Amino acid sequence: MGSPLASARSRDGVPATELSRPLAALEQLSAEDLLCWADQEFGERLCLTCSWQKQSSVLVHMVATLGLRLRVVELDTQLFFRETYEVRDRLVERYGLTLIRPPVPTVAEQHRSEGPNLWESDPDRCCHLRKVDPLMRALDPFTAWISGIRREQSPSRAGIGKVQWSASYGLWKLHPLADWDERRVWSYIVGNEIPYNPLHDVGYRSIGCIPCTRPTGPDEEERAGRWAGSDKLECGLHLEKVDRE
Repeated sequence: MGSPLASARSRDGVPATELSRPLAALEQLSAEDLLCWADQEFGERLCLTCSWQKQSSVLVHMVATLGLRLRVVELDTQLFFRETYEVRDRLVERYGLTLIRPPVPTVAEQHRSEGPNLWESDPDRCCHLRKVDPLMRALDPFTAWISGIRREQSPSRAGIGKVQWSASYGLWKLHPLADWDERRVWSYIVGNEIPYNPLHDVGYRSIGCIPCTRPTGPDEEERAGRWAGSDKLECGLHLEKVDRE
């Protein structure tokens, strides 16, 4: 069972609950220890989100190895590469995952309501409809959310804590891999023979939707291939209210 302290949510910018350990102490935990603490702290009100990039492979394996039975929310925009869906199916089969799939508008529905190719005319709006809104609905039953984002990925993520309050979603957000670099991610995947998205092998270091993702060069930032040619850095899932104002 989760901690009785972790049974309520707030969307007013103030944490609705206190944690059993201070944030500074949680920052010192390894990814595995943080996951075990979170399982004890939040119980069935804890979930993991996956979009089937290399971080998803790491966390799914880690959770299974630790014997934790976390619920997994799939962030599927219906615009992923074929390889993304194939690695998802391999991970689901290998680790016996049962996925929560929040409803997303079909591309045809979006074309009718927003106009064609919204990802070109207003990518922020497209991300909101296909990622942020569905995730907000999926997170309603939960008090804490595990994400695979890392500080090294981009300047917009450099300041994330391993555990922090999300005013936008009204819950605790956990980043067990926050202090991992890309080399450590790959070392873990290779060492544990974990399925991963093969697009990573051909220059796609960060993988999103087909229209908004390209390979990156060796001297570019890890997420430089996302929304290339624009000033957009994030899909919006990991932006807090202050970032959106």
